[in-house]
Amino acid sequence: MNLDFVNRIKEQAELAAAARKGGLLVVFGRRRVGKSRLLRHWLAENNGLYSQAIEGPQDMQIRQVFADIKDQLDTQLVPKSWLELFEILRLQKKPWKLCIDEFPYLTAVDPSLPSQLQRWIDQSIPKDCLLILAGSSTRMMNDLFLNRSAPLYGRAHKLLHVKPMHYTAFCAACAQKPIDVASFEKFSLVGGIPKYWEFVEKGADVIALAEELYFDFAPYMEQEPQRILRDEGVLGTNAVSVLEAVGRGAERPSEIAQRLGTAQTNLSRLLQQLLDASILERELPFGESVRTTKKILYRIADPTMRFWFRVYSPHQSRWHSYTPEQKLKLIHDHASTVFEDTCRVRFPGASRYWEKDIELDLVAPDPDQPNGLLVAEVKWRKLSTAERRQVMAQLEQKWSRIALSHKHPQVRFEVFDAAELKLFQ
Repeated sequence: MNLDFVNRIKEQAELAAAARKGGLLVVFGRRRVGKSRLLRHWLAENNGLYSQAIEGPQDMQIRQVFADIKDQLDTQLVPKSWLELFEILRLQKKPWKLCIDEFPYLTAVDPSLPSQLQRWIDQSIPKDCLLILAGSSTRMMNDLFLNRSAPLYGRAHKLLHVKPMHYTAFCAACAQKPIDVASFEKFSLVGGIPKYWEFVEKGADVIALAEELYFDFAPYMEQEPQRILRDEGVLGTNAVSVLEAVGRGAERPSEIAQRLGTAQTNLSRLLQQLLDASILERELPFGESVRTTKKILYRIADPTMRFWFRVYSPHQSRWHSYTPEQKLKLIHDHASTVFEDTCRVRFPGASRYWEKDIELDLVAPDPDQPNGLLVAEVKWRKLSTAERRQVMAQLEQKWSRIALSHKHPQVRFEVFDAAELKLFQ
């Protein structure tokens, strides 16, 4: 399904502000998040220049960038080096806006390019001109622009992180009804990644979507985790093995190490790489920090990657033997984790809390009560009035048994169920 360009209002405002200021803007975001389409859309509306870098030798890369933008340049020269291309840009009579997408492809071939760019930005970039350097690898972009020893550190006016889109945007783009549970369960299979939304056909049910994306012959998502890991430079079978372990329920570092048959200390570097790439996320109980607790959990951040390792990988051989009810149960259980994430995102500072055998789905500073806490239970179904009362009573009882309750006397209890979807209309 071809989708119209939707949303990204805040990101377009950031691009407009950067254009007014000029200089260097860095844009990054995971592959297929819609970063390139956002940049092409905004540049087309603002008479900008766009080139997507290629993997190849340096002279071919320079020729490709120049071929992409030459029709809008006032020059007869063909550059043979990056410095010659920069000089052509410096001599343009009109202000320009230029985006070089997949910039890490260029630096992988010519490691001196960041130093050349640093000098040009410091000394020669024309006033009122905007250079946008974009890339999909979170780790590589961080190394290029956030590492204090990197030549381009501190040269960008802003680093714009293009994040996955939210459920409301998904419903608008894919003609889904926000209040329908089935709509959210479809969202849990594709997450906030617009490229995956193209598979959402109006009228098709959630099982059909799961099968087209994951379980049919040569499905689109079959090699997606490996592609994402390769893009992020996280190589080797151990990375996939860690994600397999986490997807199958090993959330503690000791459990992951046990599943892999290795010492926990051997995983530290790999876990940090997966965190830096935003593939894994580290969870701490509310109110704790890495300095004050060892109660650390790891979980797969992206809903599509989570489904791949939680549902697709363990069940791919048996999926077609399952009844529709069994398939729906697997999808429903996965969607419940995504719904919990969605509820927590609504409240800044929210996280889970766990202590021995007790777990709370959501604890956050109460937005309606200074110095108070919001404590909530999240259920991925619509509760009756009686069920809601019962869940509320259980929540209050759990709260009374944990140490956190002694530190926070002002507490508001809530129960969030699938009826919360009405907030996304």
